Amino acid sequence: MDRRQALGFLATGCAAAALPARAQATILTRPIHATGERIPAIGLGTWLTFDVGAAESPARRARGDVLRAFLAAGGTLVDSSPMYGSSEAVIGAELKRSPGARAFAATKVWTVGTLPGRRQMAHSRDLWGVERFDLMQVHNLLDWQSHWPVLREMKAAGRARYIGMTTSHGRRHDDLEEILKRERLDFVQLTYNLNDRDVESRLLPLAAERGVAVIVNRPFDGGSQFGPRTAKPLPGWAAEIGCRSWAEAFLKWIAAHPAVTCAIPATSQLAHLHENARALSGPLPDAAMRRRIAEDYAKA
Repeated sequence: MDRRQALGFLATGCAAAALPARAQATILTRPIHATGERIPAIGLGTWLTFDVGAAESPARRARGDVLRAFLAAGGTLVDSSPMYGSSEAVIGAELKRSPGARAFAATKVWTVGTLPGRRQMAHSRDLWGVERFDLMQVHNLLDWQSHWPVLREMKAAGRARYIGMTTSHGRRHDDLEEILKRERLDFVQLTYNLNDRDVESRLLPLAAERGVAVIVNRPFDGGSQFGPRTAKPLPGWAAEIGCRSWAEAFLKWIAAHPAVTCAIPATSQLAHLHENARALSGPLPDAAMRRRIAEDYAKA
């Protein structure tokens, strides 16, 4: 699939998603290009928010409420990492409290060396309580040359359904671009939001060209998008796309990009979880409205 074909295919999907709510499915989904499997376009990140200690506590139970509400709202992709402290243990413990709950389990390897990486991934599997991960990623490209052959082996053996790499650092974008050109990734994870649009110029088009699903981390720029700008009433376009909050608008702006598969906002609060989940329904902004949203945000 070349760049023109890939972007044409994705633009068609985006246009369909931008139809009125009555003309689209209840839950907004996006395809994983490697297989055609579809997943909801809003997932759940766990950086900082789920690092509350592995022991039973009110904080851990509260995170369990967030996780269960996310799954009940139709979300599936839950993303974590060994770097996130006790987050994996919390996820695993709370999933055990919810028999029948089905999460798209995504985590990462974050260490140096092949053997430590294998051991870390096995430990993560035990913490989550899953037989295999839906997605295993190399976190921030750390020692990716050692881990990537192992991930490919895991996928071939059925011990991981999909494999990929992540970055949350713009300084690694050149490295990630070269990897995307040379390796066959199922997923790539990167930062994209209204404050940080660097990936629009090269990485998002390249992922589309290569048929790589895109997970967007830090969709709210670590929370810095909220403040005086978002204390003002939403502009008139919000009603056109069914948004009642800036959080919904930010997520729909991201999800409407034709190369994006899933955004993973992190939260510890049920009210914010419900706001985020509302971005899974209703129409998405078209290209012209995306420009208006960006302009209004910049002027606010």
